[in-house]
Amino acid sequence: AAVRYPDEIVDTFPLAAPERLRLLDEWEKCYEVGLATESIAEALRCGVPPFLAGFTKVVRERGIPEEHYRSFLAAMRRDVHPRPFATLADLIEDYVYGSAVVVGYFLTHVYGAQTPATFGHALTSAHDLGIALQLTNFLRDVGEDQRRGRVYLPMDILRAEGIAAPDVNDERQHAALARAQQRLAAVAADYYARAQSRVDAFAPDCRPAIQACINVYGRLNERLAHSTNALHQRASVPLREKLQALPPSKLWRIPLAYLLR
Repeated sequence: AAVRYPDEIVDTFPLAAPERLRLLDEWEKCYEVGLATESIAEALRCGVPPFLAGFTKVVRERGIPEEHYRSFLAAMRRDVHPRPFATLADLIEDYVYGSAVVVGYFLTHVYGAQTPATFGHALTSAHDLGIALQLTNFLRDVGEDQRRGRVYLPMDILRAEGIAAPDVNDERQHAALARAQQRLAAVAADYYARAQSRVDAFAPDCRPAIQACINVYGRLNERLAHSTNALHQRASVPLREKLQALPPSKLWRIPLAYLLR
């Protein structure tokens, strides 16, 4: 909820931009208050919302760098007044780091590593997986993002395909947009592979969930790379393929809600 609520503020609630920013500022102030308390009960007495009070307790107890959540909220603010991203590096550094990478860091601190010596490798895997997942989400939601006034496909990739102002409603651009999507899907595939190479750095109990995420979203990324209608139809991985991508002995660990997404 600490991640979901700010995301809903910028994506779902029917609010004007100033109100979105006010709510995000208010939420961040509550985060800072929660960090200064010593318990959930104290945070609640200070007016911190319950979910955020619980989250700040996890931040304190797990040693999560406080700046990570501030970076996440900064990324949410960028969505209130969206702008194009010049390059892939610009996209990752100025948006994906805050929107996805630090969320992976949160989970790494909670899940833990196989040993203290592998914690850095686990963080690296989380970093790469966060980028991969976010790029796949961008590819899946190009049309929806345009309706929100957002363009996440890097402008240098678009210009290389002859597109100066992307418009999913312009059929003349569809072939070029598909090529741009394929290029970004290839980048995402590389990040999935890099994340996969360090999965063993995580604590054994959490590896099935991480592996399932890599397998299922990796398949979604492949479908997007080869889709002929990704601009107008939200791609997904059929349940049967999700089940095939998961380790059979660990299916009981995967929530039904995840399988049916």
